[in-house]
Amino acid sequence: MTKITRRLLAVVLAVTSIYASAQNVATKEETFGQTMTSTGTGTGTGTSTGTGASTPETSRRVSIANSNVNAGAADGSEEANPVNRTNRAAGRAAPNLRSQSSSAARVSEADTSEFQKFIADSTGKILPVYGAQFFSNTPDTFTPISGAPVPADYPLGVGDELMIRGTGSIDIDYRAKIDRNGQISIPTIGPVSLAGVKAGDAESVIRNAVATMYKGVTISVNFGKLRAITVYVVGQANRPGTYTVSSLSTLVTTLFASGGPNVNGSMRHLQVKRGGKTVADLDLYAFIAKGDKSADIKLQDGDSIYIPAATGHVALVGKVNTPAIYELRSATDTIESILDIAGGMPIVADPRRAYLERIDASKNQPRSVEQFALNEAGLKRTLKNGDVLNVTSITPDFSNAVILRGNVDQAIRAPFLPGMHVSDLIPNREYLITRNSIKRQNGAVSTGENDKATNEAAGNIASRIGGLIDEINWDYAVVERINRSDLTVSLIPFNLGKVFSDPSSPDNVQLQPGDTVTIFSQQDVAVPMDKRRIFVRVEGEVKVPGVYQMTAGETLQSLLARAGGTTQDAYFFGTAFYREQVRMEQEINLEKAATKLENQLRLEQSKGAANARALSPTDAQAAEAQRLADMQLAKENIVRFRQMKPTGRIAFGLDPAERSFARLPQLKLENGDRLVIAAKPEFVHIFGSVNAEASPMWRSNTRVADYLNMAGLTVDADVENVFIMRTDGSVVARNTSAWAFGGIGGVIVMPGDSIVVPEKFDKETSWTKFTKGTREWAQIFANFGLGAAAVKTLRN
Repeated sequence: MTKITRRLLAVVLAVTSIYASAQNVATKEETFGQTMTSTGTGTGTGTSTGTGASTPETSRRVSIANSNVNAGAADGSEEANPVNRTNRAAGRAAPNLRSQSSSAARVSEADTSEFQKFIADSTGKILPVYGAQFFSNTPDTFTPISGAPVPADYPLGVGDELMIRGTGSIDIDYRAKIDRNGQISIPTIGPVSLAGVKAGDAESVIRNAVATMYKGVTISVNFGKLRAITVYVVGQANRPGTYTVSSLSTLVTTLFASGGPNVNGSMRHLQVKRGGKTVADLDLYAFIAKGDKSADIKLQDGDSIYIPAATGHVALVGKVNTPAIYELRSATDTIESILDIAGGMPIVADPRRAYLERIDASKNQPRSVEQFALNEAGLKRTLKNGDVLNVTSITPDFSNAVILRGNVDQAIRAPFLPGMHVSDLIPNREYLITRNSIKRQNGAVSTGENDKATNEAAGNIASRIGGLIDEINWDYAVVERINRSDLTVSLIPFNLGKVFSDPSSPDNVQLQPGDTVTIFSQQDVAVPMDKRRIFVRVEGEVKVPGVYQMTAGETLQSLLARAGGTTQDAYFFGTAFYREQVRMEQEINLEKAATKLENQLRLEQSKGAANARALSPTDAQAAEAQRLADMQLAKENIVRFRQMKPTGRIAFGLDPAERSFARLPQLKLENGDRLVIAAKPEFVHIFGSVNAEASPMWRSNTRVADYLNMAGLTVDADVENVFIMRTDGSVVARNTSAWAFGGIGGVIVMPGDSIVVPEKFDKETSWTKFTKGTREWAQIFANFGLGAAAVKTLRN
């Protein structure tokens, strides 16, 4: 009996061993290449979820993960990722598609619709099609979306990849892809159906599947590569064709990939057809203008995007926020609805005047225009295909304003009030202080670079005294008034001074809306001499040098009396008098002389080039070289000539022996005049072609020849054309009476005189022809008030 029992026990153990071995083989086959390992000490009966002691073989902890080979594939290799395989296949076929798409894009960018051309003929410019800019930067190729967040309502399907992680009684780090049966297979757990399950519910479905085998496991699910779908873009598309896009793609994103509608396509009826039915009808204007994507749907595999032809277009021009060509969605579209898409009208638009141009092909003259206001009734008017709505701007005219301008603090546009007068517009005299006057007053405070140097540069202060404020013309101001009935302008002059001294006088003109009041300064309209301010400067050998305010009609003698008379060192013959108006005239004449010289140079250049044709090649080359050298020298001298600055000095032409200032001319003073009484100079200056330019001491009754012997003449000295620049600003040359008595060498030299010895030229050039003679030099230096410094400038 015991033997039988033992044999039965052996048979049972053998059967159990065979069954366990078969179960192990079945479990390994069920992993489909996955690996399962057990680690640690479990409490189950081989599944780590039961209780009780485990066998030594199942005492290790269960871990579910991808094998190395498959994990690598699941991480994105081509073999494990159908989307990548699809994209690569599309990439291999892409070259022709890309070239065709680029060509189509170039054609669409260069082409314009017939309505655009029609509007261009009417307005002179091509208006853009509203919404076309949205597709202006579309790529030539399209890559499906990857890495984007997966919406919770996204339905899972074949090809979607999930990354499952679990911790607790087992460890799970597993990638799975939904197969053609709509399932994933997890080792030791088995298949889980996920097709059609929403992404937000996938975690709970997998958690429930794991819980059937293992308890106390925390599950998290993320998503990897999502499946790709194929959609078709047909109709009036910019780039029609088949597109492989992400399963997350919507109508708008796919439209962007396809380049949108072409010039004839509609943007207001973009349709998605699925299973023979239209499941979406998108108005792209609602999305572009207001961000409304309520009609945008997610696409499914096999969907068709159909872009029909546009039913009609209208144009908005003039003062609208977005001038463009707009597509009509229906026959009931109104001006108000289109303006709403265009962003409305700017504040400068005039709603009282709008012009609607309409086309009616049934008439002999198809085009007509009508005017109406954009009021409630006008905005409700329906638009038709081909309409052009022109919104005009308001006239920038003020109904209740008066203007003050001219010599005032600042030009203003003030509101008109009934009974308003000029004194209401200009309440006090301070309104007439200009901004430039204030700047000059502020600039009177001049500081140096440190605390010790607070004075201005020499001569700046004295020259600016009396010019802190712009002098006003108190006798004349004017009101410009426009007659609205006949559009004529009338001037109403008034005495500005009386406006303040006697506000009840007729000069305080009563204003009307639209009047412009202009205030003049004495520089704007020159006033008589007796009404101008006169600040004159006297310097040098006077007892009280300074700046004096003179009255109209006062002369040099009056100025000297104000300054206390002259000192005993005053040199009458060397008196220098400067006037700004003369300086400006001299500057103009000097520029004319330089221009005349340039014209002569161009004439000489033309003559030289013409004469060179008659010479032999060798002689012509030498003549050309000489001519170019002469031209260069002449140009350099013209540059120096222009650098000479007139002083505005007036030569009185007095007798050198005169000793009385009473003999000064009775010259009426002007504002800015400057009188310099010099001390008697101790030296005489010699310039030009002398051995040593020097300034020897002046000696009584010494003649020009004596000083020339002192300085010594060079071999190139032009003795016949020597001239003297007198200290009073006059020039003594060979055409003066002094030549009649012993020539220039016998002229007695006065203190401060400058003797100029020109250089003698063997051959005349364009420059020497103009400046060789003493007569020309004398005229230049005398008329332009130039001194010895000008001679130095010209020579250097």
